[in-house]
Amino acid sequence: MNHQFVVVWDNTGLEYVGDITLDEQQRTWSALKGEPLKYTIPNLGHLMIRARYNTQRHYEIYIVTATDGITADDIREMFEANPQMSADTIRRIGQCVHSDRANKEEILIT
Repeated sequence: MNHQFVVVWDNTGLEYVGDITLDEQQRTWSALKGEPLKYTIPNLGHLMIRARYNTQRHYEIYIVTATDGITADDIREMFEANPQMSADTIRRIGQCVHSDRANKEEILIT
């Protein structure tokens, strides 16, 4: 079974990785048993508000599907090892939810 993750980073680095793989059956059984959900599902609205009110940090929010066996820790380690390659990979294979990516042509003073 593939896993889906919300991945959030800005110009200072990776900020958040959340596994959003839970399906409806898992949620229903957890509710019926009175058990907490296995994963914390992020509120995308909160992430979007954070990004919109901190435009100077150039947030990017993506949802990415990974093959079975890939964990949130694997994604964090990938960003630690090579942040630029990781961001480029997520941009290429992920679904963009929000992007304030800085455009080099708009930068007047470097």
